[in-house]
Amino acid sequence: MGRRIRIKAGGVEVAAELNETRTAEAIWQALPIKGEVNRWGEEIYFSIPVSLEEENAQEVVSVGDLGYWPPGTAFCLFWGPTPMSRGEEIRPASPVNVLGKVTGDASVLRQVASGTEITVDRETQG
Repeated sequence: MGRRIRIKAGGVEVAAELNETRTAEAIWQALPIKGEVNRWGEEIYFSIPVSLEEENAQEVVSVGDLGYWPPGTAFCLFWGPTPMSRGEEIRPASPVNVLGKVTGDASVLRQVASGTEITVDRETQG
């Protein structure tokens, strides 16, 4: 089983699984992380205390992808188009390191407003 995390913001909670990248490992080691939600189209991002370089950074991501945005040292959650998207694609402001994926319905994140406290933590067993 991979490294599973829980992301909570207001009354919304999603589970996700991290991939096997250096970016995912660095964020796993930094957990738990708290921040304040910023919305940008159908993306949530917030600054985290992890500073990394690009690692196989992607200009377009998929629904449910978790990303790390190096220029803003930010954790990102994607579920739909952003102001940079062309059509239905999901395009971050600049390339992000994809570090995992939401395992359920990522569109529930649409309910989370800017300014909401967000917490990312390791999923506890039991």
